[in-house]
Amino acid sequence: MTRKPYDVIPDREVTDPTLFFGRRQFLRGAFAATAVLATGAVGARGATASGAYTVDEPPTPFEDATGYNNFYEFGTGKRDPAKYAGSLRTDPWSVRIDGEVAKPRTIALEDLLAAHPREDRTYRLRCVEAWSMVIPWRGIPLADVLKRLDPTSRARYVAFETLLDPEQMPGQRRSVLDWPYVEGLRIDEAMHPLAFLVTGMYGKDLPNQNGAPLRLVVPWKYGFKSIKSIVRIRLTEEEPPTSWNLAAPREYGFYANVNPEVDHPRWSQARERRIGDFLKRPTLPFNGYAEQVAGLYAGMDLRKFF
Repeated sequence: MTRKPYDVIPDREVTDPTLFFGRRQFLRGAFAATAVLATGAVGARGATASGAYTVDEPPTPFEDATGYNNFYEFGTGKRDPAKYAGSLRTDPWSVRIDGEVAKPRTIALEDLLAAHPREDRTYRLRCVEAWSMVIPWRGIPLADVLKRLDPTSRARYVAFETLLDPEQMPGQRRSVLDWPYVEGLRIDEAMHPLAFLVTGMYGKDLPNQNGAPLRLVVPWKYGFKSIKSIVRIRLTEEEPPTSWNLAAPREYGFYANVNPEVDHPRWSQARERRIGDFLKRPTLPFNGYAEQVAGLYAGMDLRKFF
């Protein structure tokens, strides 16, 4: 039996095809379709949808996934986050929600999550530095949160912001980036069923070095889009700034879709090394999720919009 590299319900099965393949039509109808996008796949498989989002690959060992990280707020070395992130206080935690929403507010994390049952999903995470992991995540679909925000008709993007506190995050004392760390998605990307707000991994609460207590995982994009320790979600009409695009626009675009045909200026993206493996493997377009997400970018030049 031939198996796909992932077992996930294709968008075309939960969304009207004219909506899925028509990007402009999708943008106009994104909020009208939110209920379908946010709940269609889940409803088809039951309460947790864990089987619908399982990669047919062995998970990266827990010690590697929690000990080898990029989290510049705690240092630029891969071992720095695990070494220094203990200074981060994650309880209590609140998230500011503002921008193009009817009722801007600050909400406690436990209240934000209370209405959403947690799901278990196993996603690949591919770093722009050409290494990758397979991680069992626990969290909630981003769309489930966004649809409750009562966005205005002008909302076209979703912007995210990380905590700014050099006392807790000593890496912010260095001018490696323009702090706080910021990221963004187009609204249809954010509403996609694969976009996931994460609160745990490997069946445990999210460790500090992996972005506790709330991070984003967008599995078809490079890992730097998966912003950690989120304290603000803002809906905007204009494309929001993103940290790595501000720091090095020639190297890091807004979209950051995994594309093996677009090399980083300083290294190839055609192959990657799975943490724990000795040999490299070919990089998959959209990190192996092309069937699910390629329609979001129909008609776009993905070399120009990288």
